[in-house]
Amino acid sequence: MELKVNRTDFTPKSTIGDLLIDGQWECHTLEDAVRGPGIKIPGQTAISQGRYEIIIDRSMRFKRMMPHILNVPMFEGIRIHAGNIAENTEGCLLLGQTKAVDFIGQSVAAFNAFFPKLQEGLKQGKVFIEIG
Repeated sequence: MELKVNRTDFTPKSTIGDLLIDGQWECHTLEDAVRGPGIKIPGQTAISQGRYEIIIDRSMRFKRMMPHILNVPMFEGIRIHAGNIAENTEGCLLLGQTKAVDFIGQSVAAFNAFFPKLQEGLKQGKVFIEIG
């Protein structure tokens, strides 16, 4: 399974994009603002462009099994989860079914639709996400 985030909307506060699963649109995404290469403001910077492996493991923050994006340069504990605005991300990737400026909506529904697909993909082998 291959996931891809196509970033489409950029503001000083957030970055909105589309999540594709094996080339098919799944939902919208929201991250913190994109910064220049090598620049990271903790809790306010989008994931660096690249291709990363995703696993599911226990999140200490959420106290449950969650998607975990591995080996993101200058980041630790990057998750995919529900949330609506940049202040909910802390560097993570949020999912939503609707979008507006600096906002995605129906986030819990988007996450709940995505998570079983990811679980099934991981049963078949490794899963990667390309952030572009």
